[in-house]
Amino acid sequence: MLIKIKNSWDLKESDVTSEANFLSRRKFIQAAGIMGAGTAASIMVPSMTNAQIASKPGSNKYDGRDLADQQTSLDDIMSYNNFYEFGVDKGDPMAKAHTLITDPWSVTVEGHCENPGEYSVEDLVDHNALEERIYRMRCVEAWSMVIPWVGVSLSQVINKLKPTAKAKYIYFETLVDKKQMPGQVNRVIRWPYREGLRMDEAMNPLAIMAVGLYGRKLTKQNGAPLRMVVPWKYGFKGIKSIVKISFVEKQPVSSWMRLQSEEYGFYANVNPRVSHPRWSQSKERRIGEFTGIGGLSRQKTLMFNGYGEQVAHLYDGMNLRRNF
Repeated sequence: MLIKIKNSWDLKESDVTSEANFLSRRKFIQAAGIMGAGTAASIMVPSMTNAQIASKPGSNKYDGRDLADQQTSLDDIMSYNNFYEFGVDKGDPMAKAHTLITDPWSVTVEGHCENPGEYSVEDLVDHNALEERIYRMRCVEAWSMVIPWVGVSLSQVINKLKPTAKAKYIYFETLVDKKQMPGQVNRVIRWPYREGLRMDEAMNPLAIMAVGLYGRKLTKQNGAPLRMVVPWKYGFKGIKSIVKISFVEKQPVSSWMRLQSEEYGFYANVNPRVSHPRWSQSKERRIGEFTGIGGLSRQKTLMFNGYGEQVAHLYDGMNLRRNF
């Protein structure tokens, strides 16, 4: 039986540090040189007591501290989303996600692992080990953001579940409930939404299981209460509102592969040299950054979204045009 205990980091709206203060305090503390960025984040949200963001940098040196000044505003992050379970327009998730019930929440774990069963979010994610990771995020539609996520390495979750040698892939599913997710009335995708990673990809220290952003609890339109973040891949790999994790032996078929396999492959690595059949991937529009008269800033798309040093070795010998 799943016993729900209120999160120690559940905040009232009045307790939440504003985005402007969050950024200005970070800059002040870092400029003063008196402590690390992780410690600064802990001070900015004092109400997070037992679930503070770690008082040290993330678990690898590529956790995005150099991107702190480029962060997309919280308003843009919350209001411009792809979450087809609530509709196909970018504003639909913010307008309609209030119907999602995230408490209580359980995740089913099955397949080739030693610890299958039903888990609460607190069972899967150690809130005492939370870190802030500032990552570039790139959408296949050629727009991008810089988002300060709160979470733990996906490898920590996987190690807790103890996959066996037969587990070659990890497979995720999103909730199916047409009352809570009204966009599922439309058969845009064959529900539930499914996504997967090869096990070595999932164990890479950049991949995280996120439960928050901007130092606060993950919003419903951004995938509450639990979502995956894989910053070197296109955004559709970052499955939201996860209710099932499966360890499987054969490469799974993801939702977009099932819908349009000629446009969306299993790997979905950001690759500016491979155009989508309907548009180029060579440049991207950074949401919230403007240039000229009302125009969004455009910049060159980076191979692996700029994370090649950390992940390129995962694909040695692979044809990245065929394995897109």
